Amino acid sequence: MQAWRVHENGEPGEVMRLDEVAAPTPGEGQLLVKVRAANINFPDALLCRGQYQVRPPLPFTPGVEICGETGDGRRVIANPALPHGGFAEYALVDEAAALPAPDALDDAEAAALHIGYQTGWFALHRRAALQAGETLLVHAAAGGVGSAAVQLGKAAGARVIGVVGGAAKVRTAEELGCDVVIDRRGEDVVAAVKEATGGRGADVIYDPVGGEAYAQSAKAVAFEGRIVVIGFASGVVPTPGLNHALIKNYSIMGLHWGLYNTKDPASVARCHEQLTELATKGAIKPLVSERVSLAGAAEAVQRVADGVTTGRVAVVPDPAAAADAASVPDAASASEGVQA
Repeated sequence: MQAWRVHENGEPGEVMRLDEVAAPTPGEGQLLVKVRAANINFPDALLCRGQYQVRPPLPFTPGVEICGETGDGRRVIANPALPHGGFAEYALVDEAAALPAPDALDDAEAAALHIGYQTGWFALHRRAALQAGETLLVHAAAGGVGSAAVQLGKAAGARVIGVVGGAAKVRTAEELGCDVVIDRRGEDVVAAVKEATGGRGADVIYDPVGGEAYAQSAKAVAFEGRIVVIGFASGVVPTPGLNHALIKNYSIMGLHWGLYNTKDPASVARCHEQLTELATKGAIKPLVSERVSLAGAAEAVQRVADGVTTGRVAVVPDPAAAADAASVPDAASASEGVQA
């Protein structure tokens, strides 16, 4: 089979190599699945760089989120068992962690339902306890992780403010359903949030960016607000001033979704049931901006790493399915901006 492999750490576009390899052999409790679509996540870039919390032995195949077909024809979504990741024609998944792909979503959409939406659901509901009528602020609202949080916030009855970078991403955030969209390139984010909330600030802030975005969050959070730290796409890990959190009376909380897989796997299955129900009702639908062939995976991972995409980019190994990308309504180029 064909599989992209990383033989040395570095930038994805430089170190990913398309190899001809034997299909992996499943171990006990594992399934060999045909990859129908593999969603590209920022952690894939971190894996290539050797900067992710998990460092598989070299060489390895990146691709941490797939929709695949089992030997008996079932469509499942799962996190592949590294080092045999999803940017390949076949991947290994843990049978116990494979979840049924919702019938309401196509392969690329189903692949994109897993990490981003699970992260958003646990962050907003388990950690921040978002309530209907509250104001949710989402940084990088047009990106893969942010777009999921926007949809989940709207589904929960929240008023959603999206922060994006650039005119094209403003349009994307508006189409996703944001009630207010702030272009961080031309607007003062903190002032705009205060204006949109009558000076109160946001009740819940969803931050996958870190750096300056976190500094803005601390200034824009409401009394008894909750800042949920998702990641650091900016590359800068902030150092919160706990005296500020004390004086202003807000909470700072982290969300590492992967821990639920090991510490409370039943909650992941329950979350998937909730997400499937929302997808069936049309309340959420992953924004897949591009579908690329397997041959285009390395270049696409690099663009995600560089922050010049909106929504999700999916790798579709089947050439016939990938050729249909041009007919997908939201498959237009999304190459403006540095971060969503």
